[in-house]
Amino acid sequence: MRKFYDSLALVVSSALPPATGKGSLVLNCTQQGPGMRQIIRKMLFADLIKGLGVTFRYQAPKEAITEQYPLQRPQVAERFRGAPRLGVNPENNESLCIACDLCAVACPENLIVVGSERNPVTRRKELTEFTYDLSRCMFCGLCEDACPTDALELTQDFEMAQYSREGLIWNRKTLETGPEPQSYKR
Repeated sequence: MRKFYDSLALVVSSALPPATGKGSLVLNCTQQGPGMRQIIRKMLFADLIKGLGVTFRYQAPKEAITEQYPLQRPQVAERFRGAPRLGVNPENNESLCIACDLCAVACPENLIVVGSERNPVTRRKELTEFTYDLSRCMFCGLCEDACPTDALELTQDFEMAQYSREGLIWNRKTLETGPEPQSYKR
């Protein structure tokens, strides 16, 4: 603490004009140097007050924007990628997925599991299992781009909160129909 006062006295004495007269010290306020002006600004917190003025200028309630979320749905961007959906043919209610496994190969997180078996009659692969792990998904859209039949799409649904991690692993039924809302029970 002693060093601080010594350095402050040194700064103040260097900023003062030389003494005039017989041993008297006269301080002329109009001839203060830049050093004294900086010390006064620091002691009065002038920069802090100036910064707080800028901050509080933009804190006016007239400029506050609050969304009333549950009552008013927010506008989602057109290119927003949200919850995945597995497309279904409306005519025969069959999945559009041909089980080519390209979406699982394209996924950088390896979170898609596609199970299929070959139909002996038609000799085509049929989808038996489709699992999508949303807890690790980064919604990059590479799986959607890789799908040749546009069976997998990322919709604009953003409400995917669950109470457990198991709820974030969606199976084929959940991907085709969408998730069912859950209510919290104590």
